[in-house]
Amino acid sequence: MEFEKFKTMQFPRDVYVGHGVLPNIVPVAGRYMKTGSILIITGKITYDLAGKEVETHLQSAGYDVKVIKADKADVVNLQMVEEEASGKHIGMIVGVGGGTKIDLAKKASYDLNVPFVSVPTSPSHDGIASPRASIRKEKLTVSQEAAMPIAIIADTQILAKAPYRYLRAGAADVISNLTALLDWKLANRLHGEEYSTSAAAISEYAARELLEKSHMIMEGVEESVWLVTKQILASGTAMAIAGSSRPASGSEHLLAHALELSNPGTSIHGEQCAMGSVVSMFLHGGDWQVLANAYSRMGLSIRAKDYNIPDTVVIKALSTAHRIRPERYTILGEKDISLNASEKALEITGII
Repeated sequence: MEFEKFKTMQFPRDVYVGHGVLPNIVPVAGRYMKTGSILIITGKITYDLAGKEVETHLQSAGYDVKVIKADKADVVNLQMVEEEASGKHIGMIVGVGGGTKIDLAKKASYDLNVPFVSVPTSPSHDGIASPRASIRKEKLTVSQEAAMPIAIIADTQILAKAPYRYLRAGAADVISNLTALLDWKLANRLHGEEYSTSAAAISEYAARELLEKSHMIMEGVEESVWLVTKQILASGTAMAIAGSSRPASGSEHLLAHALELSNPGTSIHGEQCAMGSVVSMFLHGGDWQVLANAYSRMGLSIRAKDYNIPDTVVIKALSTAHRIRPERYTILGEKDISLNASEKALEITGII
């Protein structure tokens, strides 16, 4: 029988991580910009933080630059961005901002089939380097296929200005890969789902690097930003190899999305993933305390009450989280977990 299996993978061609790297946007544009204008998708705050500088560098080099200041990453703003871009002969899209602006930019780049450059201003999650975008439709945030950055320009000087909360949330998002990998292996054993050992190895390396060096993740230290950002990029690479978000998204992300859908309180994505990874590790029979201790060293709480999330909401979210992506098998199974079992697991792990 003739072997017909094939797979495509896309990776960033240029990655700049470090102090004062924003000027590299000009040679990046020179390498990958063919014709047309460059569209910068950013926000009001992130434009002042980095977008204006990116725009100035590109304009000084002779490029025609258009700027869209968008809000949250939802279908309404995505449609607005794509309508603004259509008919204007856009040759490259640059996303400058946190997770929402990067998600809008990478999804618009994918839909419009133009190169995408990621310029993050906050190290809050691994989306800055992955070919997936979280786009909100009504109350549900859905992970969609998007453009892999052709280049990533992560200026640690700028990233260090973001509130420390976002840095530790980004670290937690990567550390939570450990439970995502357990779920992926489980799906492979029980359902024959395709599993990539190379993608898993990179994902696990990124997670364990931050887990073991969690004591080095500190507020106001640019080297801490460097440490976390490198592993965020590694996590994105793992997803590119796998061709899906499997190496970095399992039951812990299902709980995070369920919490967001129900009542996120004041929590953000990485904090929700931290809570999810602890209870998921408990359900897998693993050493969940190791994760909890690492988050504690970074100053990240896993207690729902600290984010104004009622216990009843977390219990219901864990019970029904498997419904978020029923096609993705995890330790949460295919049926609702009983409310009593959910409550017990959350109490034991200190989440409620």
